[in-house]
Amino acid sequence: MARTERQTGGEVLERTRQQTKKPELFKVLLLNDDYTTMDFVVEVLESVFHKPPAEAYRIMMAVHTQGKGLCGLYPYEVAETKVSTVVELARGNGFPLRATMEPE
Repeated sequence: MARTERQTGGEVLERTRQQTKKPELFKVLLLNDDYTTMDFVVEVLESVFHKPPAEAYRIMMAVHTQGKGLCGLYPYEVAETKVSTVVELARGNGFPLRATMEPE
């Protein structure tokens, strides 16, 4: 009779499963300054972050009263792009508005 068992040299065979992992999310925040107009902040929130007018106004007020406002949670590359888009748009319009990103 032939042996049909695998020769493993005494080691245990393990089956491994590939697990997909969701990407880590980053918060994108707008920071308050004394020069950027509230209207421009609302415009940025509506155009870059696709927020409806009421939500854009609420976030703008958080930026104004609390010093920063959460614009959304995004994977790293998307968050990085949103931050650079905000800064580029602000500089192009003569405002010092800043956006940052931090891990969730």
